[in-house]
Amino acid sequence: MKQSILLTVIFMLIAGTCLAEPPQRDPDELHPNQVAVFMRAKLEHAKKLLEGLATEDYDAIEKNAQQLSLLSLASTWQVLQTEEYVRKSEDFRRATDDIKKAAERKSLDGATLSYMDMTLKCVQCHKYVRSVRTASLQSILDRETGK
Repeated sequence: MKQSILLTVIFMLIAGTCLAEPPQRDPDELHPNQVAVFMRAKLEHAKKLLEGLATEDYDAIEKNAQQLSLLSLASTWQVLQTEEYVRKSEDFRRATDDIKKAAERKSLDGATLSYMDMTLKCVQCHKYVRSVRTASLQSILDRETGK
């Protein structure tokens, strides 16, 4: 019974979305495609940073660490407005700054360890964002089904 109610609610939400007029968007509002393009750019810098580590190219390491740090300051980066997300972004920035400093010292091991730390921070943050979004969706479904 609960399953059929849930399916009915989901169907009504989908149907209502399809039939409703498209909302007027703020020109500065982020579109999912903009975030995807932004995340691709972040991924490309991370790949180039790894390539720099593998080839011991300190200029590439420094440049791409700096670019990742700068990207983390962009408004497109800010997909959540929570204290935890701000903290995770700061942790990521610190890790990229550590990579840059290690590259300046020509410390391949230091840069590599900091790259691993940065990657861990990145994965933890993505995991956090998914959990917040899943919890938000579940909350909406619970309200709609009267739980």
